[in-house]
Amino acid sequence: MPLELFLDLYSPPCRAIYIFAMKNGIPFELRSVELGRGEHLKPEFLKVNPLGKVPALKDGDFLLAESVAILLYLSRKYHAAAHWYPPELQACARVDEYLAWQHTAVQLPATNIYLCKSLLPYFSEQSVDPVCLDRLLGKLKPALQHLDQEVLAAKPFLATEELSLADLMEFTELMQPTAVGCDVFQDWPRLAAWQARVEAALGPELVRDAHRLVLQPRDPRDAQRDPKLAQELVQRLLERLS
Repeated sequence: MPLELFLDLYSPPCRAIYIFAMKNGIPFELRSVELGRGEHLKPEFLKVNPLGKVPALKDGDFLLAESVAILLYLSRKYHAAAHWYPPELQACARVDEYLAWQHTAVQLPATNIYLCKSLLPYFSEQSVDPVCLDRLLGKLKPALQHLDQEVLAAKPFLATEELSLADLMEFTELMQPTAVGCDVFQDWPRLAAWQARVEAALGPELVRDAHRLVLQPRDPRDAQRDPKLAQELVQRLLERLS
């Protein structure tokens, strides 16, 4: 059985896995799971990941969840180039350090900005709350400042002198708010230069392919195809962003 990847390309961690697999020529079957339609909560997907979250991987009888775990599994199984996850102890530790740090420092606030600016207005049919948006942007600022003024002042990439899994995860996370009009790179010149380096290393065509969904406006008609689901999602979003 071919490797199966259960992904929603609106999700940054899913895009990171998609880009990594495509860039490294890893054969896989893409199983689309649309979060906005509640497909992650359906019984057939819960058999793959009982937690009801993407990304998820199925390799024969082996099931795996969590984006970092999946990236490491793919890297090891398919013997990806060493720069992705270096064998040298301290370089590897730097990648691990970033992957552990980014969940709360970058992923959470960047995703919340996207939810406030795009997903909540989409499902609620209300305008963006500017006070909420400014508050959420402020929560991401310390991480952006740290990356721009400290991390990238010392080296061209986040963990080592070359592109690694740390850069891939960060890139897809920061593209999330940027894709909906909150350009988190514009006030940070080193971070903006890093973005250009990462995109060049990954390949602009692959980056565009992976981000095609998040970069295009959602069809507002889709939001109300299931009014009950839309109402449930709005309530979840409000609780998360409060």
